[in-house]
Amino acid sequence: MSAADISADRSRRHAAVIGGGISGLAAALRLARAGVRVTLLESEGRVGGKLHAGEIAGMPVDLGAESVLARRPEAVELARAAGLGDRLQPPAATAMLWTRGELRPLPTGHTMGVPGDLAPLAAAGILSADGLARVARDAELPHTDPGEDVAIGAYIAGRMGREVVDRLVEPLLGGVYAGDAYRISMRAAVPPLFEAARTHRSLGEGVRELQARAAARQQTGPVFMGIEGGIGRLPLAVADAVRAAGGEIRTHAPVAGIARTDGGGWLVELEDETLAADAVVVATPAHDAARIIARACRAAGAGAAVDALADVEYASMALVTMAFRRSDVEGLLNGSGFLVPPVDGRKIKASTFSSNKWRWNADADPDLFVLRTSIGRYGDEGDLTRPDAELVDLSLKDLGAAVGLAAAPVETRVTRWDDGLPQYPVGHLARVARIREHVARLPGLEVCGAVYDGVGIPACISSAHRAADGLIATLAEGAGDDEGE
Repeated sequence: MSAADISADRSRRHAAVIGGGISGLAAALRLARAGVRVTLLESEGRVGGKLHAGEIAGMPVDLGAESVLARRPEAVELARAAGLGDRLQPPAATAMLWTRGELRPLPTGHTMGVPGDLAPLAAAGILSADGLARVARDAELPHTDPGEDVAIGAYIAGRMGREVVDRLVEPLLGGVYAGDAYRISMRAAVPPLFEAARTHRSLGEGVRELQARAAARQQTGPVFMGIEGGIGRLPLAVADAVRAAGGEIRTHAPVAGIARTDGGGWLVELEDETLAADAVVVATPAHDAARIIARACRAAGAGAAVDALADVEYASMALVTMAFRRSDVEGLLNGSGFLVPPVDGRKIKASTFSSNKWRWNADADPDLFVLRTSIGRYGDEGDLTRPDAELVDLSLKDLGAAVGLAAAPVETRVTRWDDGLPQYPVGHLARVARIREHVARLPGLEVCGAVYDGVGIPACISSAHRAADGLIATLAEGAGDDEGE
């Protein structure tokens, strides 16, 4: 780069992105490709956050999130933009439900476990006769207004009974939020279902309408998508794309806080230096975000944003990944795995049969079979205090009961995600609106991530794009003001 190029680069507007998870990376790429000079700061030694590519017994595996919702475009589009389009791969098998002592097929005709059609639910044997009869009563009850917001479990139990919540809604919703269906906001977690509850006399009628709309849109492609080698490859590819667009990525770079300058810019305080920037995106978990923005927000009379972020609760969990000799598990592990309703009292909340679910995993070593279990959910985190070996033993015991697995694994790996998933209780959207309202008092500051608009990867990317676009607009206005001067 010539001296003139260096000078021109330094004259560009500069944005600091704090947090190197998929949200921060997506924001950084959006900014860099818009011509903004970007510095991404990540406190850990790697980027990716909950998307983490690893290995077990020499085979590539995901040690965090393993798939993206393909019915939303953001994650698939980002993968393609980062050069991973030819590595996208749908799952090759379907999941089951381990409940009432048996593995049972997940029924069709539902939205997040809320049935629109009783026949598949009855055929699956998930509910008792009384439970099915209680679901059917939904069609006879008068409309129940969900109001401004309502806990999804409480609303559905009122319409269809607790059994459908405990044995179907809870495990499906828990697989996304690791939360409690009786606390989670319907409006925040499943907005189409909230709208259906608001506008239809019965909940089943609303679900059928949602499914009819989906059919009319011809949403026939895969619901979920993975990436050959693991979803953990996505943040690495996006990081490469950020660098290719001229951005800088620093790991081992924890941020202590940010402050406004007299000229309306920003100072980002690191351990051994202070970085000047024209704008800042904070893409960290809520409690870190509260700490980072606290001084600037309180100085601007926007301390309510700090308090609201500090109040966000999180669920912790652990993933137990195990590799077996394929000959030891032959005939035992069918489908892509299973979910477990908390009401059944098991230790694991789910198990994924990775070598069935992902073709690339099976191809990596035909003699081995990889699976993983998850332990821990909001309000049920006591087992996470146990050492790794005990979590492996708990997993093997439940796998033995579920599928008859008795073999010893060749290798195991436990990955702990402490405070891994933000919880979306009733009123969450109002809290997010309050955070954004007060952050908006500080031009050139944006926040994004799983706290705000959904915990799924596409939702995080959408949140990042919203933040980046906000900064791009602010920086453009600032450039116009400078030209006017």
